[in-house]
Amino acid sequence: MSAKVLERFPAGAPRGSWPAEEYAARLRAEGEPATVVMDLESDSFLVVVAAGERV
Repeated sequence: MSAKVLERFPAGAPRGSWPAEEYAARLRAEGEPATVVMDLESDSFLVVVAAGERV
């Protein structure tokens, strides 16, 4: 799968805080098909859209 990274969030967010999921939810509410994936190498959550799916 080829994807475009829209935003990066460190995995060490405070307990109960999900900034990557919240950001992706805002984008989805605006019609953007965003999803969150984990980048194990950088210990980050990435908000991505599949290549060619960006609105």
